[in-house]
Order: sequence, then structure tokens, then C-alpha cells
Amino acid sequence: MSGTVEIRNVVKRFGRVEAVRDVSFALQKGETVALVGHNGAGKTTLMKLMLGLIRPTSGSITVLGDDPAAGEFAARRRLGFLPENVSFNAAITGYETLSFYARLKREPQQSIKPLLDRVGLTHAAHRRVGTYSKGMRQRLGLAQALLGEPQVLLLDEPTTGLDPALRHSFYEIIEELRERGATLLLSSHALTELEERAGRVIIMNRGVKVADGTLDELRRMAQIPTRIRLKVTDGGLADIPRWLGPIDRWRRVNGHMIEIEATPDRKIEMLRRATRDGSPVDDLDVMPPTLDELYAHFLLSQERA
Repeated sequence: MSGTVEIRNVVKRFGRVEAVRDVSFALQKGETVALVGHNGAGKTTLMKLMLGLIRPTSGSITVLGDDPAAGEFAARRRLGFLPENVSFNAAITGYETLSFYARLKREPQQSIKPLLDRVGLTHAAHRRVGTYSKGMRQRLGLAQALLGEPQVLLLDEPTTGLDPALRHSFYEIIEELRERGATLLLSSHALTELEERAGRVIIMNRGVKVADGTLDELRRMAQIPTRIRLKVTDGGLADIPRWLGPIDRWRRVNGHMIEIEATPDRKIEMLRRATRDGSPVDDLDVMPPTLDELYAHFLLSQERA
């Protein structure tokens, strides 16, 4: 493995509890990776290990070429982190909060105002954090994580408390960072959001990595059927086997539609049949397995193993 973050055969125990079990993966420059799993799957533990907040029981971790658990972690200034539960001193202002973190990262004070503007907090910069809503505190946390244009950004439930417009703005910001070469790791239960934005998905369950790959790779591994919905004329509905040929599974949907389940090896064949000359199909939609479905599949497969 080689990457900006490298996890090799990592085990982390807390007493008798094995929170992470023999996990290995690498995160590459310019990559957006989704880390998904139920509560207790080991996601937050992995992030804490990457930050050097805890040490692995066995195995090794490097972040930007350094061991994060070693005393002086020089790469920490190039690392950004947004925890799931953002907590700041309620008695100081948003500007003072970022000023404090800028000094810790040795970043110039001039970088604060552009960041506040970037996350939509300029109007509240000189209000006490105790007056902020949950969404505003989350945005302040994101501004803190973005200090210094980090090369590695670890985000734990980053869009909690953000309305749809702010979620869109958030993803625009991190996509800009990715385009500049940053490595982004997002942990979230909002799988639909991640499906649209992550280039790769790592699925964890009970401390074990159960799947790792792009959505297309996970779909090939899972072999879950693709759903094809066809809008069909009345005449076509009356004689489906004649014009569509032999199909394994189909059902009627909303009167003039049928839904076919096509295995990956038969998907193209089914689409050709449905769209050939003379077919009674007016329209169609192809719905590949979603990240939610893939997630459920891999967790169930591990439970059965």
C-alpha cells in the first residue's frame, strides 16, 4: 500500500472489547472515501487512530508519512478534523474561536475572515458561540477543520444540522479541496449523500472491514439485480412474454409500468429486448443497486459467514 494515509493490520482493543480487528486500507491523494457502518462499527475509533489521539494495540498507521501516535506529529498542521459532536467555548465569539485554532495551527489571522465567509458565518462572526444554532456550530466546526488548506480531512457526520442549501455548499467546499489534491474521509449515516459524492466506499461492521471499493466494484461483488422499469402501452401489458421474451422476475407498478429484476450478466440483454423496434415501451428507467442496498447486503453476508 502507498497513500497519504496507510492502515496496516490495525487492531484496537479497549479492555476486552475489540473495536477494530485487523483492518488494512490506504487513502490516496485527491480521493474522497466514505466510511460507513452502524454505531459501534469502529469508524470513530479509526479516525481517532489516524489523528493520534489513541494508539493501535497492534498494526501500524502512517498519515502523510508520519506516525500519528509518535510524540511530535509534524503532519498534524496539515490535517483537518470535524468531530460528530462539535463543542466550542460558548462564552467567546466565532471569530475568537477560529483565531484560537489558527494560532494552534500557526496560520495567519488574515485567513479567518475568508473562512467565515466561506461557511456563511460572517454575519455572526462577533456573536458568542453560545447563541449559535446547532447548524451554525457545525459550520464553525467545518471552518476550524479547513484552517490551513489541509491535505487530509477527516469528517465525522459532517452535515448533521445543516439544511439542504448548506449541505450543498459544504460538498462544494470539500470538492474544491479534493481537486487541489486533498484526501477526504467522510463518515456518515446519510448514505444517499455519500453515494453521490464518494469515489470509494469502505464498509465496517463490528470492527471488521467487510467491503472496500467503488460503487461499481461493490455492485459487481454483490451481484444484486438491477431494477429496470418500463412504461408500456395497454397492448404491451396484455402480452408481456411475447415481446419481452423469457424473464425471471417482474411485477406491475402503477398501472402502466412493469419492473424487471435483471442480474448484472443479463442487464444489457434485457435493455436490448425492451428497446428493439416494435416494442410497446414508451419510456424506461434503470435503477442499479443503491448504497443502502449494498450496505445491507454486505452486512448480512458477514453475519451469515
